[in-house]
Amino acid sequence: MRASRLMSIVLLLQSRGLMTARALAEELDVSVRTVYRDVEALSASGVPVYGEGGRDGGYRLLDGYRTRLTGLTPCEAETLFLLPMAGPASDLGLASYAASAQLKIAAALPAEVGDHAARIGSRFLIDGDSWRRDAPGVGRLPVLAQAVKDEQAVEVRYRTPDGNEDEVHAVSPYGMVLEAGAWYLVAAHTPGTTPMVLPVSWVRATAPSLHDFRPPADFDLRTFWAARTAGATPSGRLTGQSL
Repeated sequence: MRASRLMSIVLLLQSRGLMTARALAEELDVSVRTVYRDVEALSASGVPVYGEGGRDGGYRLLDGYRTRLTGLTPCEAETLFLLPMAGPASDLGLASYAASAQLKIAAALPAEVGDHAARIGSRFLIDGDSWRRDAPGVGRLPVLAQAVKDEQAVEVRYRTPDGNEDEVHAVSPYGMVLEAGAWYLVAAHTPGTTPMVLPVSWVRATAPSLHDFRPPADFDLRTFWAARTAGATPSGRLTGQSL
């Protein structure tokens, strides 16, 4: 716990510059005395943090000092692309990572982490400013989101609003979209076929599959969704039907 707090102090000073002990204490939800001890520990370990006295004084890092975020986890990096949507991030099972990622976003990401996060971020598109956490099917979102990220097929059991029986399909999930408060799964029955759209509210059960897949190299979720919203796929075929 203390190691995480020490890193938080470094990142706060790195992103905001001069900060008072009281401001750091409020940010970290600890006492001012704890901040004093932590700053001493950082200095003793070689981090160039120093204090400035006077009315406008506080702590700052030596000019030019930066730390690489080698400790940023893949889940935290992925969450950076969902920070403007805290509610949906919670729906996807990422809420526990949001707080730590918000602080680390101000610092430079290592290239390998940034590339991975950008790839994952391109799989989730937010179309609209609202969401309903109590909407039907929301409990299935973490499993579906994990399947999208892992490029792993998933079995979905669902029932259309006018259907009398459940339907079951194993699908390759290309991505997920939140539009006007409703989540949708964009998936194909088999990789390379035309993707279809399944409202998550229809989903009654999910089960991961052992089969991996690779989305088509030319598939772009944003382009696909824009074409669907316009009433046709890029090839001109309607996509009003679902899986």
